[in-house]
Amino acid sequence: METKTQPVQTPVNDFLPLEGTDYVELYVGNAKQAAHYYMSAFGFQALAYAGPETGRKDSVSYAVRQHKLTFVLTTPLRSDNDMADHIYKHGDGVKFLALRVPDATSAWKETTRRGARSFMEPKHMKDENGVVVMSGIHTYGDTVHLFIERTHYTGAFMPGFRPWNNPLFQPTDTGLLYVDHCVGNVGWNQMNPWVKFYEEVMGFKNILSFDDEDISTEYSALMSKVMSSGSGFVKFPINEPAEGKKKSQVEEYLEFYNGEGCQHVALATNDIVKTVKELMSRGVEFLKVPTTYYDDLLERVGKIDEDIEPLKELGILVDRDNEGYLLQLFSKPVEDRPTLFFEIIQRKGAKSFGKGNFKALFEAIEREQELRGNL
Repeated sequence: METKTQPVQTPVNDFLPLEGTDYVELYVGNAKQAAHYYMSAFGFQALAYAGPETGRKDSVSYAVRQHKLTFVLTTPLRSDNDMADHIYKHGDGVKFLALRVPDATSAWKETTRRGARSFMEPKHMKDENGVVVMSGIHTYGDTVHLFIERTHYTGAFMPGFRPWNNPLFQPTDTGLLYVDHCVGNVGWNQMNPWVKFYEEVMGFKNILSFDDEDISTEYSALMSKVMSSGSGFVKFPINEPAEGKKKSQVEEYLEFYNGEGCQHVALATNDIVKTVKELMSRGVEFLKVPTTYYDDLLERVGKIDEDIEPLKELGILVDRDNEGYLLQLFSKPVEDRPTLFFEIIQRKGAKSFGKGNFKALFEAIEREQELRGNL
């Protein structure tokens, strides 16, 4: 079956104008150590801190940033709360996908009016640097979309945080720029209901669909639909398992995450060879495809600007669509559970998600599953 594509067109009256991903927040077992991991391994800079010293008594958060990419690592200080329960159930994982909006009150009203379950009514947070308005709704699993309005705020991150800096540790920029897309794994037969949610509640469009013939190997398969905001600045592919001879990567995720959640975050770069070399030198581990993948690469994707040898050495994948081509590479899971991982992506015009790489990529994932005894 052919992959279906549709162009993204910004609607004249977009009731939920999204300006991009404001930040990604993870609930983790040790926020201080996690922050240092993302700084040392991925090149993030220290940005802001919240905790008992800033008046927050129940948890601590460290915000780190690289260009337009902001991660927040949060840990509870006690065990009898929803945050601690989340970590016990899921392990370290993404809790909040925070989206930048011009009006967080309107975003909450429009989405809840269309059927979203409220997580947080609009809340005005103030300090000497101005005002941030935040609201939120629930999405798949225990994941939450926050709406962040910070037009009238000039501080480092947001009220409740203080600037955080460690002058003795200044990691080098690795070239990671912003969130390209975030992928959610949902349960059996749940992809279409969540596609409907994003269409009806958030005004997204289904711009790309992959079925189990597109995304399959000898052993496993999955289905996926890519949802895009009206502006095209926010994209959420949604995966569900499909029948196969053995356990798919989505099934493994759902088993070890104990439910639906964010499978991976794709991080954009303008020089993937340089970025991946930097990340590897810091200990980030990536999936490897067989070197035979590169034997007929130019026949499959046509002329590219990059030399093949560095791509082959690093394991970087290439795919082309009608708009151009992209280069991508996927990390191994960054947690002890085989759940969250990251994609590094460079787009040279392409608007797609690497369909031509699916088979090689998923076979690489299956090799890792087999080592874990989970295939």
